[in-house]
Amino acid sequence: MNLTIDPDAADPPYEQVRTQIAALAADGTLAAGTKLPPVRHLATTLGLAANTVARAYKELEQAGLVETRGRLGTVVTARATGTSRRAQAAAIAYAESTRALGIPPDTALALVKAALGI
Repeated sequence: MNLTIDPDAADPPYEQVRTQIAALAADGTLAAGTKLPPVRHLATTLGLAANTVARAYKELEQAGLVETRGRLGTVVTARATGTSRRAQAAAIAYAESTRALGIPPDTALALVKAALGI
């Protein structure tokens, strides 16, 4: 994820982070389920305070664009990417089914790619 902060911009840094993540999700660069960097890591990378990035993540979550899963991190939601809920539910059901069958993730992905012809 390549974000940049313009210290001379009219928008505060948290808003720049928020809008860039939202745009990356909307254009498909960040797919539904993509894990965002931890707050402290992204803050260090961008040269910002952790509270600044935390505020951006909080606002994204309030808008339904990301979901925080505690220790599992913050992930992009299907809503942010425009992915339909039915498609997301089908993907989750497939993942659960392949796990229950003991199919390794690499094999499960290969099966999907074959089914899609890619």
